[in-house]
This record gives sequence, structure tokens and C-alpha cells, in this order.
Amino acid sequence: MPSNAPTSPALKFLSSILPGIFMIGYVIGTGSVTTMASAGASYGMSLTWTLILASLFTHIMVVALSRLTILTGETTLHLFRRHFGAPVTIFMILALVSTQLASIVGVMAIVTDVFREWTGMLFGVGLPTLAGAIGFTLLLLGLYWVGRHQFFLNLLAALVALMGVAFLFTAALVAPDPSTMIEGLAPRIPDVGNPALLIASMVGTTMAGVVLITRSVLVLEKGWTMAEYGESVRDSAVSMTLLFFINAAIMACAAGTLFVEHQPVEQAIDMVRTLEPLAGKLAVAGFVLGILAAGLSSLFPNYLLGPWLYADFNGKERDMTAPLFRGMVIVAALFGLIVPLFGGRPVPIMIASQALSPLVMPLFVLFVWVLISKKEVAGKHPPSPLLHFGMAITLLFSTYMLYLAVVGLLS
Repeated sequence: MPSNAPTSPALKFLSSILPGIFMIGYVIGTGSVTTMASAGASYGMSLTWTLILASLFTHIMVVALSRLTILTGETTLHLFRRHFGAPVTIFMILALVSTQLASIVGVMAIVTDVFREWTGMLFGVGLPTLAGAIGFTLLLLGLYWVGRHQFFLNLLAALVALMGVAFLFTAALVAPDPSTMIEGLAPRIPDVGNPALLIASMVGTTMAGVVLITRSVLVLEKGWTMAEYGESVRDSAVSMTLLFFINAAIMACAAGTLFVEHQPVEQAIDMVRTLEPLAGKLAVAGFVLGILAAGLSSLFPNYLLGPWLYADFNGKERDMTAPLFRGMVIVAALFGLIVPLFGGRPVPIMIASQALSPLVMPLFVLFVWVLISKKEVAGKHPPSPLLHFGMAITLLFSTYMLYLAVVGLLS
């Protein structure tokens, strides 16, 4: 055992679930807060079933991807290229990059809109969204350029964690009637508004392609073998359970405040009211800091996705100081200026950007299922009938979410 390996049971357990904690930190961001708050404000807790299914099927995919990486010692896209060919894999890369560029557009739109409203409350005149977008983009690019962004990301992660705790406590204060929450477990689609887009967005922000892609990198860095396969399953189960409760808490906060007042989330600042029962006047400052932290921390991996996928596809080391990679990061960052430059409603744009993720998910699920079933990949460890069944229903679910995403976006 390495000398720096944790020795106490508590530290060993914490170390074993760190990859899952990373997934929570990535998923709980501006997109999830906006989507869950909008769902709770518009439909109360009636879409709780969506959270349960999204968490369940994300868990199945994470387990399958962990198993695939452990068996092969290769990253996901590199396996796709080797088994399905370069053209199909390039299509997958372009689809994933498109969803993340759309996410950059939506996240920066929310961040700058919230910051404009907050500065307007403090100083009477809000900072223009374009000025805020340029400032935040230069800050993130500067930190990336000098390689000093890790401490900044750790600080942002702490602020996001505090916001998550605040939502959990507030949900306990304003939680809807238990019978209402139980009714929300039965799958049904409301007949008002555009629930198809919202449901697809809720699934897209949880079952995110980039999170699944980076899972293989995390498993490789962790060094798990088939002997630790059960540990990887537990890691995913813990993270998805925590993720469900945090997302449900955000929805419950909106259901207990905005929904009962028939006040949908139309502007980003409307989400502040979900924390008012706990923080009162401090809700504005607390929410703004939390949403800024969530947004800026999620922009970093979105910027880096292109280089990561390129390196994964070519089987190369991720040297983020390479001129090509730096150019790709700059281009991705510029997408954050689209809404501040050309206008648009940040909340609907954010929701629509998250709904793009299900468009490519059925193909992704199918590829992973085929790979874990291949004898040359599985070797002496073929998938169990339970995992086969799980992948089958995940494929059906992701196909239905593709249908809802198309219907919602066309609406």
C-alpha cells in the first residue's frame, strides 16, 4: 500500500467516494439550480419522479462506464474510436461539444443577469451584462493561463456546498405536504406550459454527457481494478443518492415558496426567493454568491472539454499549456458573450441548453452497452443479467427523453 494511502476506515471511505463527490460538484451548478427551481415553481413536486429516474439511470451508466474502464484501462472515447471507427466517434465528440457550448451560453447568461440585478440593488445601477461577461471571462481565462485556478475552484466548491446546505435546510422549513410529495413519485406530464422541455432539461443536467465521459478519466486516476469494482458501484450509489436529495431540496424550496404564490421563475433573480424563509434579507447575498460560485466553477470544465475530448480521441496526454488547447479554450470561452451581446431571456436559454444533452444520449448508452457486452472487452467478467436489464431500460428511458427534448425545443 502506498505510504500516502488513508489508513483509518473513515478516511478510506471518504477516499473511495471522491470520484462521486466530483460528479456532484460538477452537476450541482447553475443549470441544475435554474432547472429545479423552475420545475418547483411551475409544477410543485409533481416532477419528483423525473429526479428519481434521472438519478437511477445516471447511476446505471456510471456503473457501466466504471466497469468498462476497469476492464480495458482505456478512456471512453478512445474505446469508441477503436471499436466503432473514427467518423462515428467524431460525430459523438461534435454532439458533446455542442451541448457544452450551449451550456456555456446559458450559464454565463444566468451569472451575468444575477450579478446585474445584485449590483443594481447595491448601487442603484446594475453592471451591464456584457461588462460582467467580459470581466468573468477574463478572470477565468487569466487563472487558466497562469495555472493558478485550483485554489479558486476549491473556494468556489465550498461556496456551492454552502448553498446546497442552505437549500436542504430551507426545504425542511417550507417542504410541501407529504401527500403532495408522494403524488409526485407517480410519473405524469403536466398539461400546462412546456413540461417536455423542462423534463428533458432536468434529465440533461443530471445525466450529462460530459460527466459520463469524464468518469472514465476519474476511474483511471483512481486506479480501481475488478477487485474494487464494488467500491466503484458504492461510490456511484452514494453520489447519486446525495444528488437526488440536493436536487429535490431545490425543487421543494421553489414548490414551498414560488409555487404556492403562483410565481414562476421568469428571471434569474426570482430564484432568490426560494431561500428567503431561511436567510431573510441575507437570501439575496447568499444566493448571488452561491450562483456565481456554481456558475464560474462549472464554466471551467466546460472550457476544457474540447481539449479533453481531443486528447481522449487521439490517446494523447492532456497538456493544457499546448497552443492548440489554449486556442480551443479561448474559442469556447467566447461563447459566453453571446447572450450579453445579442440579448435573450437567460432562464429559458439555460433550460433549453440543458435539454440538448438528451439528444445524443441514446447513442451513447447503446455504444457503452455494446462494449461491455463484447467478449473481447469483458473477458472473464461478462456483465450480469441485472446490468443488461439496467442498460436496456436506460436505453428506453434516454430515447423517450430524446423525444421529449425534441418536442420541447420545437415548442
